[in-house]
Amino acid sequence: MKVEAKSMTDEELVKECLNNNQKAQKELFVKYSSVMFGVCMRYTSSKNDAEDVLQEAFIKVFNKLEKYSNKGSFEGWIRRIVVNTALDFIRKNKKMQLNSSIDDVGYGLKNDQYVVENLTARELMKIIQNIPIGYRTIFNMYAIEGYSHKEIAKELDISESTSKSQLSRARNTIKELLVDNKLI
Repeated sequence: MKVEAKSMTDEELVKECLNNNQKAQKELFVKYSSVMFGVCMRYTSSKNDAEDVLQEAFIKVFNKLEKYSNKGSFEGWIRRIVVNTALDFIRKNKKMQLNSSIDDVGYGLKNDQYVVENLTARELMKIIQNIPIGYRTIFNMYAIEGYSHKEIAKELDISESTSKSQLSRARNTIKELLVDNKLI
């Protein structure tokens, strides 16, 4: 009879990783990499870019592990590093164009504003991957990660009105793609 090894708790994983236990480092990576890869895919345009961001993010996780205070969700702490690494990647590659003002766009989603809630995660991911990187970044930060427009503006060095404008455009683009793909 084969006995399966017991997985370590997050607290045990952190302690063992800080002691340079390679088995624990691998377990930590395996435990969180698939979820965090999904986060990376939401912010990047290709699987290769997402893999690069994931790798860079986990390097940061391991380098900053001693700063984790065991308060709050460890997964949330890792997610924050992954999101920030993805944002750094976007900034470094200068792919985003976030120069429009909120005055340039109307809010087209009135009664259908919550249509996205009825999609599967896979369908939503496919739609999000097809919107421009600037819209996608702000949509991810606001609608999925829970950042406020003030936080987005600070993080991306844009105005709050630009963040609101890009979110509105993202929602409109998503709605158009949903209609075009007969998902609504």
